[in-house]
Amino acid sequence: MNIEQIRKDFPILQEKVHGKPLVYFDNAATTHKPQVVIDAVSEVYQKYNSNIHRGVHHLSNVCTQAHENARIKVQQFINATHSHEIIFTRGTTESINLLASSFSDTFLKEGDEVLVSQLEHHSNIVPWQLLEKRKGIKLRYIPINERGELILDNIDELINSRTKLVSIAHISNALGTINPIKEIIEIAHSKDIPVLIDGAQSVQHLEVDVQELDCDFYVFSGHKLYAPTGIGVLYGKEAWLNIMEPYQGGGEMIKTVSFEGTTFNELPFKFEAGTPDFSGSVGLGAAIDYVLSIGLDNIAQYEHELLEYATEKLSAIPNIRFFGTAKEKTSVISFLIGDIHPFDMGTMLDKMGIAVRTGHHCAQPLMQYYNIPGTIRASFAIYNTKEEIDQLVNGIERVAQLFG
Repeated sequence: MNIEQIRKDFPILQEKVHGKPLVYFDNAATTHKPQVVIDAVSEVYQKYNSNIHRGVHHLSNVCTQAHENARIKVQQFINATHSHEIIFTRGTTESINLLASSFSDTFLKEGDEVLVSQLEHHSNIVPWQLLEKRKGIKLRYIPINERGELILDNIDELINSRTKLVSIAHISNALGTINPIKEIIEIAHSKDIPVLIDGAQSVQHLEVDVQELDCDFYVFSGHKLYAPTGIGVLYGKEAWLNIMEPYQGGGEMIKTVSFEGTTFNELPFKFEAGTPDFSGSVGLGAAIDYVLSIGLDNIAQYEHELLEYATEKLSAIPNIRFFGTAKEKTSVISFLIGDIHPFDMGTMLDKMGIAVRTGHHCAQPLMQYYNIPGTIRASFAIYNTKEEIDQLVNGIERVAQLFG
């Protein structure tokens, strides 16, 4: 890959922070947008902005086609069987909440269990806890070891006759651990239990094939995949989506409405009430095209090189503690330096133009396991360089000297 050319594709990388060139290592939170994505969104509003699916005029037809073309791109990107198995949402969080609401209305009752892991983002914990209060279900979790890997020794006990859904992150946002989701899916399916995979941290790093995985549901956000904010995806097998009740009511998700009752639209529109973010879906389609033009294998290989380089360089810093040393992991490094609070380190690095994430990373149960308030997290993307990692290391060393 021509990294310098890739960097030129991202206008924001030319910006300066506090008079310093921007070094951006907060990609697990959100990625920057290439010019082709910015242009695609701009073109929607400049050339064919119009509400979709509901108009007979030219602009509406053009905009509808662009939106549905983006749905097909997503289908092909994750190798779903049908395009109508792709539901557009606002992001991973809404996708999980949609599923928690619709799946529970149809399948969950008091005493049923949902299984997650100790690595989960709050978005894959809190919706199920709300159901604990509302419906009396029970949330259980797969524990982890010190390296941040799932302990599957008692998985047969955890996945039992009361389990009605397994909901697991593909990759930990806080540690970078790549979970053995294929194995978990096979175990769950051997007991006829469906599986939801949170792919917020995976589709931008790895090739995802939902048919090969055989997961029942897969969710992700556009803004972590070089696409705009406010657009996300819920993939669900057609059989499940047909049975589930809608999440929201309103326009587009209906077939007929009277004061005596309502019949619902076909998939995918049954779960897409209201005017969708059609500029976001077009931007997501453009981001997918961009990623595929580079090649997911190339991206994975390059980001792994960055991970290994950063791990080696950071390891030489005195009093560094790493959190998440799994054998299988992607381009995320979480660490602490001595007794320096992560917020202090992050603030000082920002003054040098270096952006890292500090805190609990919406994974407080994981931080409680390690008995820490949070970590410093550096997460890498296709536009990062080894030279930037050197700047990070130098910045950390300078801050460490200031704190003695």
